[in-house]
Amino acid sequence: MPRLTRIYTRTGDDGSTGLADRRRVRKDDARITVIGDTDELNSLIGVVRAVVAAEDDTGDMDELLSRIQHRLFDIGGELALPGQCLTDGTWVETLESHIDALNAGLPPLREFILPGGNLPAAHCHQARAVCRRTERSLLRLSATETVNSATLRYLNRLSDLLFVIARTLARAGGGEEVTWQKGEES
Repeated sequence: MPRLTRIYTRTGDDGSTGLADRRRVRKDDARITVIGDTDELNSLIGVVRAVVAAEDDTGDMDELLSRIQHRLFDIGGELALPGQCLTDGTWVETLESHIDALNAGLPPLREFILPGGNLPAAHCHQARAVCRRTERSLLRLSATETVNSATLRYLNRLSDLLFVIARTLARAGGGEEVTWQKGEES
């Protein structure tokens, strides 16, 4: 990657941005939307890492979330260069392994879980919701352009993993998950 000596270029002042293949597209292009959603998801996972770091004495959760951030950066690169495929099925299998391992320590779901429980879990639920939006944005892009199907599967599984991580974080240190109470008056 070339070294950036200047942050602003003024080339986007007309509402366009550049892809890695040097094409210019509108900033509201479907491809740019999913790149932005991926960036927002990566940023939220950074927030989760920051709030979890104080409580994770083993570093295991931080390491997992760090690897996910790197994969999301790969996905951003894949999207920035149409036709490039970086995501593969092994990434999905890895997420499934983490889901299975974390879920094994959780009680079965009997009620819907509300986002919350504690600050780390709430941030993780927010990341999960943005992950779902990112998946929808990528699916929308796939209606007009070819996208890597492994990337769609990865995002789908990542939202599942983020849900299980949120459940795990909510229960950390003796905390509890917040369950939906149907029909309760506010």
